[in-house]
Amino acid sequence: MLNKIFAFRVFAAALALIIASARPAGAEAIHPEAAGAVLMDSKTGRVLWGKNERAPLPMASTTKIMTAVVALENADLADIVTVSGKAAGQPQVKMNLNAGEKIKMEYLMYALMLQSSNDAAVAIAEHVGGNVQAFCAMMTAKARELGAADTIFETPNGLDAGGHHSTAYDMALITRYALENSAFRDIIATPSVTCSSDRQRYDIVNKNRLLTEYRGCIGVKTGFTNSAGHCFVGAADRGGMRLISVVLASGWGSHGKEQKWRDTREILDYGFGNFEYETILEAGADMGIVFVERSRTPSVRARSADGLMLPLSESERASVEIVPEKPGAVRAPVVKDQQLGVAKIFLAGELVKEIPLLAETGAERHDLKTSMEKVLNTWFEMGTNQQVDVVLPEFYLIR
Repeated sequence: MLNKIFAFRVFAAALALIIASARPAGAEAIHPEAAGAVLMDSKTGRVLWGKNERAPLPMASTTKIMTAVVALENADLADIVTVSGKAAGQPQVKMNLNAGEKIKMEYLMYALMLQSSNDAAVAIAEHVGGNVQAFCAMMTAKARELGAADTIFETPNGLDAGGHHSTAYDMALITRYALENSAFRDIIATPSVTCSSDRQRYDIVNKNRLLTEYRGCIGVKTGFTNSAGHCFVGAADRGGMRLISVVLASGWGSHGKEQKWRDTREILDYGFGNFEYETILEAGADMGIVFVERSRTPSVRARSADGLMLPLSESERASVEIVPEKPGAVRAPVVKDQQLGVAKIFLAGELVKEIPLLAETGAERHDLKTSMEKVLNTWFEMGTNQQVDVVLPEFYLIR
């Protein structure tokens, strides 16, 4: 099967942002009813707000975000899927597929993400993983790869089962990754689609009301079970900023059904209304000099290997601190782009990121030993083309 590799690359844990627990000023002004919720900036992964965001909770059909991720990475949308009796026998909500029916993977994906079809989820799982259990193992493994450490998938459709759970934070991580895939984005933003199998026609309508009710909304997925309550993962783009909102257990019954939309609007409004991107450090920024010993080059400049941009609230901007940590001097030789230290970036006293500081230029070693080696090697190159290594007593070496 043709693999579809997502363009997004997950940063190494050592360089990841670690300010997920920060609570910017004004965060107390919002009061969503969800038991677990989070607001994440998609570009940087920074958590802008949270409520029990690390608490393990059932996540209902928001599960299907990961079902789609694993399917897109391990199958082709043009694949023809043969529906099993197990898939056809899944409970509502469903497409009402029949055992033996043949249908394109693409159409199952629309049914999965637009109307949350449970039979489509199992058909996808069996086609990609061979069986549901193996596919769920793939889903959990993918979660670990993305840093979603408190997520276990035991079903591909989100129906309550055993230890099937996630957290608001983990679901935001998974969604952040999924949104980097153009096929995923196209599917979740589709209002409706008509398709057919070898037996029947299907009219599939997107259940995400915010696509038409919230400016900039691009997805993502509703969810409900008796244990999970009403859940929703939403995402919206405005002014070059993409925010992800997750609400788990916004309530039950008709109240919960409406509350998940209210919770999501409140959280996204808070994000778009209070944060703007701020360049904290430019890539290649001058971070001072480092003196060089045993060289005719007295010093080299240290420059930041990368830049850093973060979404900040107005009150946070004054709390940013950049602390270069580098030695006062190093011994030659120094090579260009050699790491000389790090720049530690703090926000309100919390470490955000460490960025390597690299040597702008090199500096050759120059002392009595290296000078004599150069002279002798030049002489030998004129004759024998052989090099020598001069061994001098320690007291000859310049300190």
